[in-house]
Amino acid sequence: MAHLILASSSPRRRELLQQLGLTFEVYSPDVDESVLDGEHIEDYVVRLARTKAQAVLAHSPNAIVIAADTSLAFAGKILGKAESKQHAFTMWSELSGHWHDVFTGVCVSNATHTLSTVVQTQVQLLLPAAEMEHYWATAEPIGKAGAYAIQGIAAQYIPQIRGSYSNVVGLPLYETAQLLQQLQATH
Repeated sequence: MAHLILASSSPRRRELLQQLGLTFEVYSPDVDESVLDGEHIEDYVVRLARTKAQAVLAHSPNAIVIAADTSLAFAGKILGKAESKQHAFTMWSELSGHWHDVFTGVCVSNATHTLSTVVQTQVQLLLPAAEMEHYWATAEPIGKAGAYAIQGIAAQYIPQIRGSYSNVVGLPLYETAQLLQQLQATH
């Protein structure tokens, strides 16, 4: 396989990709993650994944780049990373007791081909108001979409999911492997 680069600073994505037994480098591009007016979440996450991949290819044009972006959708809104403690508490208050959707856009790209997909998983979160202060104090929610980590302490607040667990962590492994196979078949 050609030189492989993961376009992410996320240690969770790095750990997930290692599960596929691949050898890769990590390069985290700096991209604007603003949501465009009227943009649907599926379009948003795949646009960011493609933008990250293209930014890395500009530096390493002979590589195969894997890029992803994960966000949540609830009540018609896109929920990304918490901007503050209050923002996290607001998100948790909205999400708790309800199902929400986690979307990850995945892009696998080289100099001649770009393949992408969007994976959706439904998650039920039950985070009592009395637990929010304690959970915030763990620092786990910082830098994570929806301000929680299903693979960490927050697992105790998630009774059910429907779909890909690795998608909720930040990189749907089955779909990522499929995209890599498709890209390699184009050579």
